Amino acid sequence: MGNKAIEITDSNFDEVIASSDKPVLIDFWAEWCGPCKMIGPVVEELALEYEDKAIIGKLDVDAYPDIAGKLGIRSIPTLLYFRDGEIIDRQVGAVPKSVLEGKLAAQMTSAN
Repeated sequence: MGNKAIEITDSNFDEVIASSDKPVLIDFWAEWCGPCKMIGPVVEELALEYEDKAIIGKLDVDAYPDIAGKLGIRSIPTLLYFRDGEIIDRQVGAVPKSVLEGKLAAQMTSAN
């Protein structure tokens, strides 16, 4: 039942961002990051709840530092919201689910 957040890597990043006709939310995280562990389960919940409406992914900045560097990720967790291949919003730091959900909902309503 339901999808988990997609693992984003060097090889699928561009494809996921560019090919989606839905809003895309990517969580930039690392294993050693305490706040990342707090927000990780929230991102997984969003992946389940929005599986037909948005693409939700996670990118390990230690495994794929080039993408994080290219996007100017300086601290984690950072969550980037994309539409039509462009960054349209960002959230830095661990925040309540309602904040992430509100930004995601805003992307979906402005897309229609």
